[in-house]
Amino acid sequence: MRIKVIEESFSVCKVADYSRVDLNAPYCFIGNTPDERSLVCRTCDVPGDTIERDDGWSAFMIEGILEFSLIGILSGIAGVLASAGIGIFAISTFNTDYILVKDREGAIAALADAGYDLLL
Repeated sequence: MRIKVIEESFSVCKVADYSRVDLNAPYCFIGNTPDERSLVCRTCDVPGDTIERDDGWSAFMIEGILEFSLIGILSGIAGVLASAGIGIFAISTFNTDYILVKDREGAIAALADAGYDLLL
């Protein structure tokens, strides 16, 4: 399995609304529930009216399109990182999964030691 390391820094945010969010930014993930509006984006794209934010995340993307019938891919990666003491913030899209971590270098080492092919 190939995992691409995304070189940019990411932020996890809570926003009042999505009117100032650049939905056309290269990476823009939103989550809307009755209790909150969340945004994950590159740190350089965080809107100025953000209510709360947590900066310093690094992102990894599983290469290729993942079929819905595949089982355990995200769980396997999460398990490797958990064993290394690295927490994750996971995001799934229609095609693939993204894993955000605070400890980029530790995650790279743990995933490489576990046999994952990392694209740096």
